[in-house]
Amino acid sequence: MAGWRALIAFICLVVGAADAKAYPTRPITIIVPAAPGGVSDSLARAVGQRLGEAWGQQVIVENRGGANHQIGAAQVAKAAPDGHMLMLGAETIFVINPSLYSKLPYAVMDFAPVTGLVRANQALLAHAKFAPKSVGEMIALAKQKPGTISYGTSGVGSAGHVNVALLESMANVKLQAVHYRGAAPALNDVVAGHIQLTSVAVSSGLEPWRNGLVKMLGIGSAQRMPGIPEVPTVAESVPGYEATTWFGLFATAGTPRDVVLKINAEVQSLFNEAAFRKRFVEPLLYDVMTSSPEQFEAFIAAETTKWAKVIRDANLKVD
Repeated sequence: MAGWRALIAFICLVVGAADAKAYPTRPITIIVPAAPGGVSDSLARAVGQRLGEAWGQQVIVENRGGANHQIGAAQVAKAAPDGHMLMLGAETIFVINPSLYSKLPYAVMDFAPVTGLVRANQALLAHAKFAPKSVGEMIALAKQKPGTISYGTSGVGSAGHVNVALLESMANVKLQAVHYRGAAPALNDVVAGHIQLTSVAVSSGLEPWRNGLVKMLGIGSAQRMPGIPEVPTVAESVPGYEATTWFGLFATAGTPRDVVLKINAEVQSLFNEAAFRKRFVEPLLYDVMTSSPEQFEAFIAAETTKWAKVIRDANLKVD
């Protein structure tokens, strides 16, 4: 019996190696379960260009946004497990939606993590004429007038929503959420003064902040960022607070391991190139988080535990 098991394992290893050597045999589609123009979209196009050049196959980036990333995720979950359809998605799909929704059109186990890509620290932005000049002053005002300070999100359960919910919980304050269909309209309304706050990726807030259109009260990184050392962290006022959005690459569960590793190696090679980092990563103040599939899977599990508690404590739920 042991001999048969060893033979079967050997055959699987040989078949997997053969699959990886031949892969890809046709064009690759990278599904982005979000609207064009965002971080995941630009990442998918950068990664897609590299894979296409490396393997001589066309790589198509397809945006399938909607339902808090559920539509695009469901498409990849049901795809053939051969690596020809991938997904470049944010943490929402894996660590937010399962706790937020009572029913989803996919399961976390439907995916094979390939590698993390980047982590985008969030910035807490305020209207230029918002009276508080710091996170501490904002918290003090929120305690004096509970529920009167409004903040914009890109939807229930979005990064901008749960990150502010975490801040509310840790600072023991109550703010008023206003949900939009994207981060851009929320930011536009902060600039216009229709709402007071929003939490977005630092890269999205840099231009309006540098042009004096908004205040950057704080950033969600653990330490001040080298590119903007004058901006304090939120943690300086609320110890232990961190707010980030991360993005990763996924295949459909059941994709041969050697194919997953082949994709992983090519993506890691891209992100290790100094020229790519200088052109794409450093200007946007991203943190690179490429890793092995196993390390990425363990990271997702830890994040799931963290955010499940935040969502439960904030009593967030969508039926």
